[in-house]
Amino acid sequence: MLATRAGRRERKGRLQNWLDSCTIANRLSGAQDFQGSRSAQPRRRAVDQHMEPFDETGASGGCARASYEQLERWLNEVEPDLLASRRAQAELLFRRIGITFAVYGAEEASERLIPFDILPRILERREWATLEQGLIQRVRAINLFLADLYRGREIVAAGVIPPDLIYRNPAFRPEMTNWRVPHGIYVHVAGIDIVRTGEDDLYVLEDNVRTPSGVSYMLENREVMLRLFPELFTMHKVAPIEDYPDHLHATLRSVAPPAASANPVVALLTPGQYNSAFYEHSFLADKLGVELVEGSDLFVRDDVVYMRTTEGPRRVDVIYRRIDDEFLDPLEFRPDSQLGVPGLMGAYRAGNVTLANAVGTGVADDKAIYSYMPDVIRFYLGEKPLLQNVPTWRCREPEALSHVLAHLEELVVKEVNGSGGYGMLVGPHATKAQIAEFAAKLSSNPANFIAQPTLALSTCPISLAEGVAPRHVDLRPFVLQGANGVQIVPGGLTRVAMTENSLIVNSSQGGGTKDTWVIDDSAAA
Repeated sequence: MLATRAGRRERKGRLQNWLDSCTIANRLSGAQDFQGSRSAQPRRRAVDQHMEPFDETGASGGCARASYEQLERWLNEVEPDLLASRRAQAELLFRRIGITFAVYGAEEASERLIPFDILPRILERREWATLEQGLIQRVRAINLFLADLYRGREIVAAGVIPPDLIYRNPAFRPEMTNWRVPHGIYVHVAGIDIVRTGEDDLYVLEDNVRTPSGVSYMLENREVMLRLFPELFTMHKVAPIEDYPDHLHATLRSVAPPAASANPVVALLTPGQYNSAFYEHSFLADKLGVELVEGSDLFVRDDVVYMRTTEGPRRVDVIYRRIDDEFLDPLEFRPDSQLGVPGLMGAYRAGNVTLANAVGTGVADDKAIYSYMPDVIRFYLGEKPLLQNVPTWRCREPEALSHVLAHLEELVVKEVNGSGGYGMLVGPHATKAQIAEFAAKLSSNPANFIAQPTLALSTCPISLAEGVAPRHVDLRPFVLQGANGVQIVPGGLTRVAMTENSLIVNSSQGGGTKDTWVIDDSAAA
């Protein structure tokens, strides 16, 4: 039984005063550069001057930035009742669509509606062009890094990255050593988290190249905005994102193994309806026009993967997998896994099926590896990184650990393999007891943590019952890489910290989303 068994779901005031409600917090404390890949002593740099969050609208400077002028005029003219009505309509639409995410750790934790803000985040085309080039460069370098990691390991031999960071990494898969993945591509879908602290200050916060999520929310946000605010779209030349599913499908088909037919069969492998991102799995399968399958819907015979259909077995050439490595094949990884397909890795090694993303890509998600990414770019591409890393202390290094322990109240501390905003300390918002608890954790296992300055993430306005107010945001653009090249739809998923002064934007912890517009510069004039 295919997608029907998995249960597909039906889909189908004012700017000039808003900054007054913002309590200035979370200053950019100690934004620094490393003096070399092995140095734990960052040095201060000019970005320290950004003591207040960067207001992307420009309202704090007395007049809106060009990209927000039309929106400011519209907000000054529209009645508050209209905004309230549109907020209610948006919530009703999302409830009908069924977009939810598990919010763990909260009281009565359950599947909840992801908060959606009706005011768009707006980027000019020139801003996006700079970001796009940096994303392409970074994903190219990550792919070369993974290819080298599982074959020659030249970057380790050159002493750029300590070998124990690789070999002791839980996401490193020695089973992938010394063989080439189809078309040499490891990362087919990447979600790169970007934060902004100034007009031209963009930082990569995290690399997500294992099973990045969130693209369904990007697409649904745009669809809802088109329904609710057609007048705003007539005022702006907004770049389309609706063709993302077509690009994704083309990317997946382009990396089919050589033995595939001229019309490769693609399937999306999900853990099932109890997974927190199941809505996205169902949504994407529907948009791509491919089957949504669980592990029990597939079987392997003679190193070839088939799916069960009412018309008999059908060969599968490409699997867009949304299952972590350790659950993919009980014969290779966790023997107790009920989510994977016995023999899948054998078919993968035989070159009869492509897995997207490739097995073993999670090592590039590691936050300690992240701290070396500028060196990775220089090593493989011979280029200066176009996007900056957030300065990072590797707590595994004694000098860095001493600094971090002495400044915990100023820093953000993260587990190197953490995700979703869990297992981290935001020093300026932490209690003395929480800081003491984290100090003990750091001292007992320093290699498990990195630390970063508490960046003053940029703010965008959101619409609330009380009026328009600023909230911190980040951006997750989605990068596709196939045999047909690299594709990035303009924009991405803007995530919003819905709680005042909070820096936590993750939907798994109550963060919200908003539509991201890339507009022609002429429309911002």
